[in-house]
Amino acid sequence: MKARKYTIAVLQLALNNTPENNLAKCKKWVKDAAEKGAEIICLPELYSSHYFCQDEDVDNFKYAEPLYDVSFNEFSALAKELGVVIIVPFFEKRMSGIYHNSAYIIDTDGAEAGLYRKMHIPDDPHFYEKFYFTPGDLGFKTIKTQKANLGTLICWDQWYPEAARLTALQGAEVLFYPTAIGWHPQEKEQFGVNQHGAWMNVMKGHAVANGVYVAAANRIGLEKYVPDTNGIEFWGQSFICGPQGEILAQASADQEEILLAEIDLDLQENVRQNWPFFRDRRIDFYGEITKRALD
Repeated sequence: MKARKYTIAVLQLALNNTPENNLAKCKKWVKDAAEKGAEIICLPELYSSHYFCQDEDVDNFKYAEPLYDVSFNEFSALAKELGVVIIVPFFEKRMSGIYHNSAYIIDTDGAEAGLYRKMHIPDDPHFYEKFYFTPGDLGFKTIKTQKANLGTLICWDQWYPEAARLTALQGAEVLFYPTAIGWHPQEKEQFGVNQHGAWMNVMKGHAVANGVYVAAANRIGLEKYVPDTNGIEFWGQSFICGPQGEILAQASADQEEILLAEIDLDLQENVRQNWPFFRDRRIDFYGEITKRALD
């Protein structure tokens, strides 16, 4: 029988354009998290490189890798060695011309517990992800591991209540959001507080509305790789919150950190019993949610 309490970790890291360095660094941080008691450990989005979507450049496809290549092999061996679950977000080359923003969920024995492909793909200034990523086709799902039933969504997915709901309805105890989100430096003073606040609020809302724990793993640092631009200042502030939106752990804006929090399934059950949002859903009147707009 699975434990009613377990410890999770999200890693907040600065990453660069050298995959070999990022791999070695992330493996070290995973080991450190495991030594601190983490049983499920989540890396930031696209862990193996800088955030290359700041421009549209075919040379950046070199960062992609096929399924079950370096990232899987390295973290599979590490998960088995440490006896932990690792969420590994990576740039997947499915075939020539089809690439995904994906994440392995690797179980404690090194086996693949599940694969997630990012469903919502943004196209904003210097977040030109539609140039690189085909929308995911695996849907929203809860992955059963030896430690927990968990859901993995990626970055832009975090703004969509439907994604959180569909994942939670399948039994997810924790929603993990590996992410790469930050400010355009020239906009930070005017819009920064509200932008960051919206990010926090929407995910805390997912936790409350679904009675789940939520864990977000972000980057830090100014990544400026495109000439004549100001780059992106990743705002860090990774966090873990409980099923009532309460902050259990939160990182700084500019330091690499391991965030740890205990997941208490008895508390989650109690919250859902007292706030029975699943019970009171009017599913008989929700059919139109599948329409693009209601005229």
